[in-house]
Amino acid sequence: MTTLMEMPEVAECSIDGCGYNHDHGCHAGAVTIAGHSGDAECATFIPLGHKGGLDKVIAHVGACQREECIHNSALECAAPSIRVGFGPDSPAHADCLTFASR
Repeated sequence: MTTLMEMPEVAECSIDGCGYNHDHGCHAGAVTIAGHSGDAECATFIPLGHKGGLDKVIAHVGACQREECIHNSALECAAPSIRVGFGPDSPAHADCLTFASR
């Protein structure tokens, strides 16, 4: 089992409309990357004006459901860190921009 300190950080989030994003930093305890084939959507994205999360926390990747990503190891992200933002094919969703297919 991976400890919190070993999980990759969400180094950047450019989705200002997410309730967990404070000044381009994700303050959720951990995020889940989900989606469907070819898309790595941040399933933790919540489009609210009210800000939530933890003030002194930078989010980590808690789970990755994209088995076809080169960074996925046993459904956990093995990238050093990830970036979340609007993907080119899904402007209405927050995507993991670090996602890369095998």
